[in-house]
Amino acid sequence: MKVNMHEAKSQLSRLARRAWQGEEIVICKSGRPWLRLIPYEEKLERRQPGGLEGQIRIGPDFDTEDEEIIGAFENFELFPRSE
Repeated sequence: MKVNMHEAKSQLSRLARRAWQGEEIVICKSGRPWLRLIPYEEKLERRQPGGLEGQIRIGPDFDTEDEEIIGAFENFELFPRSE
């Protein structure tokens, strides 16, 4: 179905319902096809692991505990006591 821009603006709900029912709705401007009204669909793409394989290197001391950093987190006072 082709409709002009003015008709599309005044009858958007009806056109949207028809698009959801599977009808192709083309909105024209100055007699030429301008837009296609289609139902929204989530596009969830599956993540492909390994995209950066060989590009990231982790140092051999990555899992080594640093007492200074651990102490900073454990002894940090979010709300220091007022004296």
